[in-house]
Amino acid sequence: MWRELEPDQTRDVTVDGYTVKTYSFGAGDEVVLCLNGGPGLPCDYLREAHSCLAAEGYRVVAFDQLGTGRSDRPDDVSLWNISRYVEEVETVRQALGLGKVHLLGHSWGGWLGIDYALTYPEALKTLILEDTVADMPHLADELNRLRCALGSETVAMMQRHEAQGTMDHPEYQAAITLLNYRHVCRLSTWPAPINRSLDDWNKAPYETMQGPNEFLYVGNLKDWNRVPDLPRIQVPALITTGQHDELTPACAMKMKLALKNAELHVFPNSSHMPFYEEPDAYYPVLLDFLKRNRA
Repeated sequence: MWRELEPDQTRDVTVDGYTVKTYSFGAGDEVVLCLNGGPGLPCDYLREAHSCLAAEGYRVVAFDQLGTGRSDRPDDVSLWNISRYVEEVETVRQALGLGKVHLLGHSWGGWLGIDYALTYPEALKTLILEDTVADMPHLADELNRLRCALGSETVAMMQRHEAQGTMDHPEYQAAITLLNYRHVCRLSTWPAPINRSLDDWNKAPYETMQGPNEFLYVGNLKDWNRVPDLPRIQVPALITTGQHDELTPACAMKMKLALKNAELHVFPNSSHMPFYEEPDAYYPVLLDFLKRNRA
């Protein structure tokens, strides 16, 4: 079960001349390297949800990606691209001497994890893809389906504001808030680590790579699709998703069918945060997978 812990080690790593802050819990050769979502979010919400794995004998490492949290925040939009972040992950892995890792990517961290696995396959023991996708055009179709559940008039209103560039309008924001509570986190009160990450959100990477909100993808990743490349990933993969996830079970199934050695678990009472929404179901699935794939 998740709980907030003080890291056993906090260390700065130099990436592209900038400082990236890393956090490590526990010790040993079985390393779970966490890549959080966003883009632009500090790692708090994912770090606090997985630091508890240290009590099960794993070393858990997370870091504030460049532009977020306690890492440097340069004002250079050319830095906000997935290829540079792949190299950042590898720099962190090597600088901390992590060896082969269980790479856990959530949401945007899953996209990053897929590209990392394709670039540095020798660095992985397993790949854990949580609440994520491998095909942005397919995701856009799924998000449109979720939006349509709000009703035709609401969808028309949202499309009008998107066309006019008035997405800060209260009625548009109200629709986004409703979608977030349906498909991002279904808890009536969101846990403190989620709120900390959201309160410190750097929207520059987010808007450059993704778009203005969770339900409109217009950034530089809008055409990203790695499904044709997934068969190249040889390590065991665990895919998890919530039944009500914004990154839907259909997206998860598409990854499972393309990967050579993958298992998929859908949490029926969760959306995008099963580790907070359904912890009693989530942790046994994750720990069982890790136990079966220890070196």
